[in-house]
Amino acid sequence: MGVIYILLTISIVVAIIFFVAFILSVKNGQYDDVYTPSIRMLFDDELIKEPKEKTSVSTKNNQS
Repeated sequence: MGVIYILLTISIVVAIIFFVAFILSVKNGQYDDVYTPSIRMLFDDELIKEPKEKTSVSTKNNQS
């Protein structure tokens, strides 16, 4: 049972270390994207598709 407490403590300490490293890297700008904004103007804008109008099914049923 003592081994479980030791492993649990070690895993929590390692998780805290990785969390602190992640927070520091975000604050230092490690994940900032400096390349994409300079080439964004080269990409085409996506066209907005207009919704299709619903067709009337009742006209087909009235024909004999």
